[in-house]
Amino acid sequence: MTAELGFQARLHLSYDQAMQKTTEALKEEGFGILTEIDVKATMKQKLDADFRRYTILGACNPPLAHRGLSANLDIGLLLPCNVTVYEDGEEIVVTAVDPVTMLGALKDDQVVCDVAEEAKLRLKRVIEKLNS
Repeated sequence: MTAELGFQARLHLSYDQAMQKTTEALKEEGFGILTEIDVKATMKQKLDADFRRYTILGACNPPLAHRGLSANLDIGLLLPCNVTVYEDGEEIVVTAVDPVTMLGALKDDQVVCDVAEEAKLRLKRVIEKLNS
């Protein structure tokens, strides 16, 4: 993953252990999981294509989401914060989006920028915890 998109951890755990550790680390930073997309199952069902284990987690920190939406309703286009968990050979890779990078046209809204910066710090701590 390119550094511009987000943050990454490479884990030497089982897929299920990595999923559990990721959701626990997100919870410790105030994020809940709103959505969980099983990409492997979806590819099989929709395209009859085989794919590696790959899950997209839609993580949301309610106080941050409330602050952002209260400042600018268009921030909903950037919610929830995506976190992916996928197999890469013997490793499990966890990635978290960089909310600041995702801002684009909303960069002139100071409240939105502040919320994105706080979300970024929290997601970075999640990945740092997974890397430790």
